[in-house]
Amino acid sequence: MRQTIIIIGVILVLALLTVVPMYNSYNKMVVYDEQVKASWSQVENVYQRRLDLIPNLVNTVKGAANFEKETLTQVMEARAKATQVTIDPSKMTKENFEQYQEAQGKVSSSLSRLLVSVENYPQLRATESFKELQSQLEGTENRIAVERRKFSELVMEYNAYIRKFPKNIYASWFNFKEKPYFTAEKEAAKAPTVKF
Repeated sequence: MRQTIIIIGVILVLALLTVVPMYNSYNKMVVYDEQVKASWSQVENVYQRRLDLIPNLVNTVKGAANFEKETLTQVMEARAKATQVTIDPSKMTKENFEQYQEAQGKVSSSLSRLLVSVENYPQLRATESFKELQSQLEGTENRIAVERRKFSELVMEYNAYIRKFPKNIYASWFNFKEKPYFTAEKEAAKAPTVKF
């Protein structure tokens, strides 16, 4: 009888030593995953703010005589494509993340071309509405950079946690997968050419 009680006690202790760390690890993975999702939501929020500013900017610029319609069309097309690309943060894969980043990169690129072409229209640059929109756009770009950095930091924390032993075993059991990071635009690796 005594031997049976000892065996049952040892089994219970071993079960507790296994279950408690697994329980704690699982809960920590859930917290990290939720932090990544919340941060992603904020990234989408600031990107949406930029997309919401674009129609106002385009309408302000349209008022300038002889403004390049092709540039305006490219901005609106990039905006339309960017609104179609969304990511479910619980099913974030490297492929759909790259697709999202590419769509947002095209918006950035077309906006840059628009703002460069505005330089040829001093009367437009002088208008109060254009100055205000340009200021809001600059602020939004800064917010995007800040939120992307925060997101990448949380992804790094989450990925590091689920890759450590023995958490990597629990992560695979409970289907916690690595999340992708933001990466630099392909054009960022090329040095710009400056001609005077």
